[in-house]
Amino acid sequence: MADGLNMSRRIRRTPYTDRVETAGVKGFSVVNHMLLPKAYSRSVEEDYWHLREHVQVWDVSCQRQVQIQGEDASELVQLMTPRNLTDMSVGECLYVPLTDVRAGLINDPVLLKLSEDKYWLSIADSDVLLWAEGLALGKGLNVQLSEPDVSPLAIQGPKADELLVSIFGESIYEIGFFKFAWVSFKGTRQLIARSGYSRQGGFEIYLEGGHLGGDLWDMIWEAGQEYNISPGCPNLIERIEGGLLSYGNEMTRANNPLELGLGKYCSLDGTVEYIGREALENIAKKGPDRKIYGVLFDAPSCPTCSKPWQVKNEGMVVGQITSGIYSPRLKKNVGVGLIDKGYWTVGLEVSVTLPDGQIRGGQLSNLPFA
Repeated sequence: MADGLNMSRRIRRTPYTDRVETAGVKGFSVVNHMLLPKAYSRSVEEDYWHLREHVQVWDVSCQRQVQIQGEDASELVQLMTPRNLTDMSVGECLYVPLTDVRAGLINDPVLLKLSEDKYWLSIADSDVLLWAEGLALGKGLNVQLSEPDVSPLAIQGPKADELLVSIFGESIYEIGFFKFAWVSFKGTRQLIARSGYSRQGGFEIYLEGGHLGGDLWDMIWEAGQEYNISPGCPNLIERIEGGLLSYGNEMTRANNPLELGLGKYCSLDGTVEYIGREALENIAKKGPDRKIYGVLFDAPSCPTCSKPWQVKNEGMVVGQITSGIYSPRLKKNVGVGLIDKGYWTVGLEVSVTLPDGQIRGGQLSNLPFA
């Protein structure tokens, strides 16, 4: 199958796309109708080691913001998620599963509370704005919904703190995990959060004003030379090892939060009203039929997982892998996917059937991988 995109105005460029192209991007994916860089000149393994040791700048503008503002903003946001938001403070970021009436997962964004009546949902790949519009209209809520001109730029890796302190000052150290603060940039006030789609630590700058994209990238890039900065993107090895799930791969509306290990983010005692509450409480009472696990399986390197791979125990299909890749650190292939009830034993001997018919031995693992 050809690996490429036929560009058109339907696929939106980002404020950083020009810089990404200059940096040598080798391919894109599309998330929320917007370009997401997926590879540069390094191999995935080379990029993995660089991310673990240095610092990278990622164009993640595809994490679009759904802005919810108004008198009933808090009511609408709570209606969308099983997570209890009662004690959420201004300046805080929360990971929030969004569920439909059957408790199917619509999205798994990060929620930012900018004020008592203003929120941003930093979304994965689905049209949350349209769903929020429908809920607000159906409930007659007094809110204004929009997609603001906000384009996140991620700075990820163990040297991210040092790099951003060199630019914005010592106050960067004071930003707590999944908290945000404000920095000055070219006469504007910009939000910066200690967050990101890696386990290596880092930040996301929620740039408000796309016309400033090139200038922000250039400033980060120039200051980053001292720290061995590289252009990058979410790394599949690091993501799977870290147990970070991908909406559209590990989870869709066919899945509920409990089978995905997201129960800790769900109120199940009837004290919070949200779409899908009754369905999710019923699933909790009987227990989910599947659960997410890691699978550590034999080398050599597995191919790209574009279709699910069967996981078997003693010849019986007990689940599937939805994302997999070779881990140079663990010297094994690592995969993640849903496993049927009755087989939830870490260390359980399984086999993985690859697309060419090869069968590799493996074991179930907790997430993240050790």
